[in-house]
Amino acid sequence: MLDLTQLLRVPHIDNDLKFAISPDGQRLVFAWNKTGRWELWQTSLRGRQPEAISNLTRDCSPALACGASVVGESTLLAMTLDEGAKFSPKFSPDGTQLAYALDIDGSESYHIVVHDLSTNISTDLTPQIAYAHQPNFSWSPDGKVLAVLSDKHGQFALHLLHVDGTPGRMIKNVFRPCWDVVWSPDGLWIAIEAESTASDRSIYVMPINRPRKTGKGKATKVATTKIELNAQNPAWSPDSKFLAFSGENGEWHDIGLFNVETQEITWVNESAGDDSQPAWSRSGNIIGWVHSEGARTSFQFKERGAVVKEKKVEDGVHYFPQFIDDSVVILYEDPKHPCDLWKINLEDDSMEQLTNSLPEEIRNAEFIPPEEVFYTIKDGTQIPALLYRAKNSTRAVINIHGGPNWLFQFLWYPIMSYMASRGWTVLAPNYRGSTGYGKKWQNSSRYDMGGVDTDDCAAGVKYLIENGLAEKDKIGITGRSHGGYLTMTCMTMYPELFAVGSAVVPFLNWLKSHKNSREDLQHWNIENMGDPEDNRELWIARSPYFFLDKVSAPVQMICGGNDPRCPASDSIDARDKLVELGKEVELLLYEDEGHAFLDVENVIDSEVKRVEFLANVLEKTI
Repeated sequence: MLDLTQLLRVPHIDNDLKFAISPDGQRLVFAWNKTGRWELWQTSLRGRQPEAISNLTRDCSPALACGASVVGESTLLAMTLDEGAKFSPKFSPDGTQLAYALDIDGSESYHIVVHDLSTNISTDLTPQIAYAHQPNFSWSPDGKVLAVLSDKHGQFALHLLHVDGTPGRMIKNVFRPCWDVVWSPDGLWIAIEAESTASDRSIYVMPINRPRKTGKGKATKVATTKIELNAQNPAWSPDSKFLAFSGENGEWHDIGLFNVETQEITWVNESAGDDSQPAWSRSGNIIGWVHSEGARTSFQFKERGAVVKEKKVEDGVHYFPQFIDDSVVILYEDPKHPCDLWKINLEDDSMEQLTNSLPEEIRNAEFIPPEEVFYTIKDGTQIPALLYRAKNSTRAVINIHGGPNWLFQFLWYPIMSYMASRGWTVLAPNYRGSTGYGKKWQNSSRYDMGGVDTDDCAAGVKYLIENGLAEKDKIGITGRSHGGYLTMTCMTMYPELFAVGSAVVPFLNWLKSHKNSREDLQHWNIENMGDPEDNRELWIARSPYFFLDKVSAPVQMICGGNDPRCPASDSIDARDKLVELGKEVELLLYEDEGHAFLDVENVIDSEVKRVEFLANVLEKTI
């Protein structure tokens, strides 16, 4: 059996946000929790070992008492005034500075910090703020200004933040929550990615100080252009003439090119499966992207006038390609390997692993590989899922992913690997509302959340029993975020199916959770569940809080005190009501954590206790 604590201590490179390559192509910076905390690390792209450059915090200069310690073969600088988790590094255009996003308390109210690489001084450009920034931002080509997305005025909009401390200002509000921003290399355009209808995104191309001559010789401002597609992941060509993006082209997302002068769109590729995260080679002659088909992804690329080619590390998941010389640097993970950085040569089949998160002592451990399966529900719909088939299994757990616009793929997922090694089969449904199976599938739970997605997850019980993978009354259910919510809808709508449940960072009351959430999260709720007043009956019907009397099995809830997405108050209220109803309930509240736990000790404590709670029922002998 695998050791869960040992697995949870295995670090990994952050795969939610990008890493950075220096302008000269010599240096790589990335967020890594190798020390148990999220720090920024660097490595040379010429074969040197990684070094920690952060815990670098604001205003810590070499003159201060900043000692050093050794972690393995890497050097960690122990700086004073250290705080928070650091993500999303970006080099200034001249390579002398590094900007990054700082999450001080897990609330995702990111600060924007600039670190001077020559003096080791870090400056928080947004100190003592009472509002939030998105972790995506972009340098101006002259390195003097950052384009940031701030909700300072109540909605995430485009602001310009001066590196020298000059007060910034809002310059564009598209009146939709903005997520990403990219400045063109020539400095004349800014592309903004914002939420649209349902789970769609839109891209706005905004001119910056770009006058256009009329026929009479007068200058008029160029209007901001909205790309009229479900489009995301903007990426400028090196000559600033084209904006690449991932856009809805029929049932799937393909890579499109928007010509900023003619405003015409052409498609780089058209294929089954979703294509995302476009990237340009430094010459602009090659464009690459991540291609996804079900549980696996690959890196695809196309030279101008040539056919599409494909590379991959193995049958796992790839993220955020970036070009250097004749190679691409990319993140990769699979069920046996945590997320690490790799360099793939595009001219041949050679590749190099740039970081190695997996400890030597578990490299030969036996991991039960997941299988892609489909099971059928009452109306004939086929539900895709991953199955971790334990040996001689009589117990099982249905594990539900969050999002809901996400999916289980061939990922490094320690708790599912551990459960399978313990003898529990794990079924991980990609229920209606998940990404990766076409636009119709992704939108099929709109205005029906807690409905069809609940049915899809609950139907997994029948599949497990009919295939001899678990006995009746020996099936538990668990999930995180939206998966925690669906855990509770399953336990209130299908209480007879589950022997035990554990909901991690769930929400249980649509009305209260919505009221206590940030504006961008409220926007998503309304787009996917309708107006809370107009659709009040639906919001109540899909809130498990109002049906806790139906719960018939022990239930555990795990939450973070600073969670901006699924407020801890939802779990606290549910715990109190379950106690009042005489139900068996356990609440674990981690006061200093947010939606994603950042402290590895809290991750270990919560995951070990989640498994123990499930085991107390699933492994109970009469």
